[in-house]
Amino acid sequence: MPNSSENSKKQIWHEALGKIFSAEQIKTDAESLLYFGKDWTTYYNINASAIVFPETTEQVQKLVKLARTHKIGLVPSGGRTGLSGGACATQGEIVVSFVKMNRILDFNSIEQTVVCQPGVVTEELQKWAVEKNLFYPVDFAARGSSQIGGNIATNAGGIKVLRYGMTRNWVTGLKVVTGTGELIELNNSLIKNATGYDLRHLMIGSEGTLGFIVEATMQLTTPPPECKVMVLGVESLDSIMKIFSEFQKRLTLSAFEMFSELALSKVLEQTQLPRPFSTACPYYVLAEVECPHSESESQILSAFEFTLEQGWVIDGALSQSAEQGKNFWRLREDISESLAKFSPYKNDISVSISKVPELMNKLDIILKKAYPTWEVVWFGHVGDGNLHINILRPQGMAKEMFVKECQQVDVMVFESVRALNGAISAEHGVGLSKKSFLNFTRSAAEINLMKSIKLIFDPDQIVNPGKVFDF
Repeated sequence: MPNSSENSKKQIWHEALGKIFSAEQIKTDAESLLYFGKDWTTYYNINASAIVFPETTEQVQKLVKLARTHKIGLVPSGGRTGLSGGACATQGEIVVSFVKMNRILDFNSIEQTVVCQPGVVTEELQKWAVEKNLFYPVDFAARGSSQIGGNIATNAGGIKVLRYGMTRNWVTGLKVVTGTGELIELNNSLIKNATGYDLRHLMIGSEGTLGFIVEATMQLTTPPPECKVMVLGVESLDSIMKIFSEFQKRLTLSAFEMFSELALSKVLEQTQLPRPFSTACPYYVLAEVECPHSESESQILSAFEFTLEQGWVIDGALSQSAEQGKNFWRLREDISESLAKFSPYKNDISVSISKVPELMNKLDIILKKAYPTWEVVWFGHVGDGNLHINILRPQGMAKEMFVKECQQVDVMVFESVRALNGAISAEHGVGLSKKSFLNFTRSAAEINLMKSIKLIFDPDQIVNPGKVFDF
């Protein structure tokens, strides 16, 4: 229980918040603290002290300076769609929500760049780009709630990395308030800038531990040609990358995804969507292929027929309309939502593309042995080396015991990843959930350098404290 000194201190900084923000920009009720104090991770006890909603960069700067004075932690919050606990407030921090800093500020038609505040929702930027006959290519299932600031802080990937790369590829400039309250402008949207360290790239993927992104300049591009979506039924894990290799030679892929029959069954149960074809298969591949000319569809069918002849594919379907293409994508994109009621324990790992079959086979053995009676749902962006593993909590099992069991198996999973020079987190970040395993991907020298960098930008350790690593 807090003592009188702590209560007095809390009252002082609460009063100070009132000098920076209006009453409508501060929430302290229990419901708001819980709602804004967490992300999509379900295994952390939330303990936020207040939620603030800045509307200007100046307010963010004043808040940081206040937090330095009172030694209060600040947790940046966007769409809260993260899956590593990176936006969870567990130690009495103030949550800094950017939902009110949600405007598109400027557009340069020559550069094809757009200046956004951090609270702009991904899907809103995508739609805005379409209105300009342009395209923002970073895409994922959480597009309707994730925000640009959070995407940058986690270097979000998603379903089109194979064709367009990560968020990093589309950030040309940043404005950031550091942990000292200083505003820094990074790169000024220059294509060529050979003037020392590019701190912009240090901020991208930093999980909000170095400062607050308050403005971002994003690159847009020309819209892609019409695309077709294929769903293929596959007998074995080994066949998946053979199909990928063949398609890469013959076609222009914008996405190449995989999921298991168990994953498909959960989606069909949740959505009532029809099966893509009648044959039930152990695994499925979803491939999105660009169709820029009249011969494209025949090239797709030729590639499909070749995979059938090789015995890699059991059955398949090619979208015949935009609506059917969307439904095919839902079979993959609705997996996470269909699993949410099971409170899954998630792993998000990556290796180089050529090593994906070896990793999948190793993990298949480990997971079947570790969880002989548990449901384990596989899916992933295998075209860029990224696998997602979802372990479903058995009915009636306490979450603390479930997490403990899963973390023990994590060691075996991460050992396999380390043996193949992979990463224990491909796109979800480290946050709280992976920080004790960071040494499986990063050396002691790297971790020490990261800590040193953190202290330069955030000497009082107030910006998203306790995330990625501990001091």
